[in-house]
Order: sequence, then structure tokens, then C-alpha cells
Amino acid sequence: MCAFACIFVWMNNFGIQLLKWYDENKRDLPWRQTKNPYTVWLSEIILQQTRVDQGIPYFLRFVEQYPNVVALAKAHEDEVLKLWQGLGYYARARNMLKAAKIVAFQLGGTFPTTYKELCQLPGIGPYTASAIASICYNEATAVVDGNVYRVLARFFDIDLPINQPKGIKGFQQLAQSLIISNEPGTYNQALMEFGALQCTPKNPNCLRCPLNDRCLAFANNTIEMRPIKIKAKPARARFFHYLIPIDKNQKTLLNQRTTADIWQGLYEFPLIEATHTLSEQELKAHHDLPAWAQDANWTLFNQEAVVHRLSHQVINAYFWIVDDMDETMPHSWDFVHSRGVSRLVERFLHKFKR
Repeated sequence: MCAFACIFVWMNNFGIQLLKWYDENKRDLPWRQTKNPYTVWLSEIILQQTRVDQGIPYFLRFVEQYPNVVALAKAHEDEVLKLWQGLGYYARARNMLKAAKIVAFQLGGTFPTTYKELCQLPGIGPYTASAIASICYNEATAVVDGNVYRVLARFFDIDLPINQPKGIKGFQQLAQSLIISNEPGTYNQALMEFGALQCTPKNPNCLRCPLNDRCLAFANNTIEMRPIKIKAKPARARFFHYLIPIDKNQKTLLNQRTTADIWQGLYEFPLIEATHTLSEQELKAHHDLPAWAQDANWTLFNQEAVVHRLSHQVINAYFWIVDDMDETMPHSWDFVHSRGVSRLVERFLHKFKR
């Protein structure tokens, strides 16, 4: 009985120390000024796969343009994707708009108030639902993100892979057992903030850590080995050959990606994809070559491939300027700059300066 009591006190101390650290060290972030579920939800969606310093400007722009869930629900997908441009993982933005429409038009503009109900909305998984439920509605449900995995794996020196089912389940159960039930939202934010600022992925300042006297990885010298993550399969290489048509009126052509692939819903120039880099002769003989490009003048904008890395793919891109053609193109450059495009195309446009 004494052993169990000692373990409980030890674990409870973990939360108390975290709250104390958080009170003294937390960052002044715009979404922490409110418990409005729309604002918290918006911040959590933006911060998925995104650094805080990168996400803040996007959050502020979204709140300014769409101050509430009804305003966002009325937006056109093109507008949302354009505002999202540069954040990547565009499915987040599309699901965000779908969820906004459900909340606004089916739920009367009121967000669900429980973890289970929140999980029913598009784009909201266990982590986001836990964050909203705990911060806005005081439900004692634990968040587990990359920062939480790292803190718990080090503090308890856990060797379970965080990207395998057994590890995911084990860490979720551990996180839930540690949550402080009367302050779940603050505790969850404290744990995530601790991982972001103190227990960092590389070179954590363990000597000045308030938990180092009980951190098992620190005691066992396994800090750099935690958490464990099974390596993913090698990224797939793809080769994109963009054709940028420019007619005699300086107009061009932009297409929207509609297939269930990367950048769905975004716009791009006509594209020929291949399994390797194609020469001009190979492109002109390609079965997907548009008729307007056959007898036009071709100029390769970039001699070396522009390499754009995604989570499981590596895009090798070439941009061909195709001009001196008889065909008339439909789009002005104002139209081009008003559409949501991938970061890859955005970088080209910045250099091309039209």
C-alpha cells in the first residue's frame, strides 16, 4: 500500500511541478487569451505540423477575416486555401471548412462540448478533441502530441515506439493517468509547452530542468534515445514538368488539382508528370502534351530541379516557359496571384515576377 501511495505522490508531483513551471515560463500566445472553442479549434488546426512562430501570422489573418465559425462556414474553399497558402498539408484547410459548415449550419453555430462529440467533426482527431474539450470545457482528457510523447518517453524512460499501435495506446493511457482533473486544460498546455521550450528534441538543458531529479532517461543517460520512432519507408520521388504558357496578350493558364492527391483543390500550371527528368524532346513527344505547346517556343526556367520535400514524397520540379504561340490563354496574372497554389508554385512565381 505504501508503494502505491509513493508512486501516486511521485506522479502527482510531476503535474504540480509542470504547472509551476508553466506559470513562470509560458509564452504569451494570442489563442491563450480566450476559451472560445472556435478560437482554440482554429489555433489547434493551424498548429498541426506547423511551428508556433510560423502559425501565429496565419492564425491572426484567419481570425481577422473570419471572426467566428459562421463567417468561416460562408467562405469559398478557394478563399480558404489562398489564405492557407504556405502552411502545407492542405487537407487541414479543407476539413476545417467542412467542420465549420457542420457547426454553423447543422449545430446552430455552437461547437460540441465533449471529446466524443468533437471527434465526429472532420479534421478533428483525438489530440485536437482533447485540447478543445480540456481547455474550453474542462473535460479531463489528455492531449498527446510530439512534445508530450517526448516528455513522457524521457521522464519515464519508455522504449515503446511512438508511431506503432502499442506505443500510441500506451502513451495515451499514461498521459490520461497523469492529468490533473481539476485543471485539465492548463495541465495539457503546460505539458506541451514544457516539451516545446524545455524538453526540446535536440540539446535539452537537462541540468536546469525542474524534473531532472526524477527523470529516468536523465538518470540512465538515454535522453538522446527517447522517444523511439520506427523509421518510415523511403520517400517516393516524383518528377513534375510544369508548362507555363504565355500568349501574345501575356495571358496564361492555370488548372485546379481535383484528384485525391497532394495539393487537392489548389491551382497550378499545366503539368506533365513522369518517373524521371524529361528532356525537351521527350516532353514534346509526350502523350499528355497540350496541342498549344507543340509548335511554341520553349525555355527552361531552371536548369537544376527545384526539390520540394513532403512527408513521404520528394518532388523534383522543372518549369518550362512556353511562349510565341497562336493559342489564346484565359487567365491574367492577377488571376494567378489570387488563387491558392502550392509552396512550390509560389516560389516559382516569386522568382518569375509577373
